Amino acid sequence: MSRAPRILLLLLLLTSSLAHADLKLYVFDCGQLSFPDVTAFGLSNEETSVRELFVPCYLIKHDDHLMVWDAGLPLADVGQSGGNSRYQTSFLQQLAAMNISPADIDFIAFSHMHYDHVGAANAFNQSTLLIQEAEATAAFEHPEDNPVFRPELYSQLRDSNRISLSGDYDVFGDGSVKIISTPGHTPGHQSLYLELSRFGPLILSGDLYHFEASRELRRTPVFNTSIEETLMSMDKVESLLELTGATFWIEHSKELAETLDLAPSYLE
Repeated sequence: MSRAPRILLLLLLLTSSLAHADLKLYVFDCGQLSFPDVTAFGLSNEETSVRELFVPCYLIKHDDHLMVWDAGLPLADVGQSGGNSRYQTSFLQQLAAMNISPADIDFIAFSHMHYDHVGAANAFNQSTLLIQEAEATAAFEHPEDNPVFRPELYSQLRDSNRISLSGDYDVFGDGSVKIISTPGHTPGHQSLYLELSRFGPLILSGDLYHFEASRELRRTPVFNTSIEETLMSMDKVESLLELTGATFWIEHSKELAETLDLAPSYLE
């Protein structure tokens, strides 16, 4: 990565205030996907033995504010066990078990608008949507150009309160929760940086990578919007990891998911 982007990343990190927010991260099981053939992800079937992907949802509690990051598989998939998707208890039901309703969520943000990340999106139409302008244009104005978008899943967000982004964004202004612009998988794909007081810094990948092999081999899915932008985003995040010493979670990693304590447990 060139010197200028590195300096920008350092400046982003230095925006943290001296006062630390009460920050908690909750992880939810929002389904699983099965792919007997992984060649669409830019990998040969011999380069990884992984065929099942975890589909997470996340809740971030920042002092008295709540933010959802990614909203899982479509709610219509709940209870299904066949086909390539499995989803047993909806994200909304899991939130309700914690006495949280969609109306309690202040901010909603998606790594991108593919169907396995916005499955419960319409339920959060009262929340403020944090979305890259390029992603909003693609999702709301030209969804037919990307077959992995299912506009019926997020149609109720079209007229909701929205903060349009054009790059990295410090959500609460204290450096603890930062959206990192990582285009390429989709026009406005984004990742999330968290500064947890006990666990330490953490980056949630979105779909920058789907498999560990994708990261190791620098492979991109054939359905990505831009290979060039994806590789630049990979470089950006790898530099951020080097600068911060952050832990990196590939969101779809089932192996990772099996090591995590899911909600109502949390990281802080």
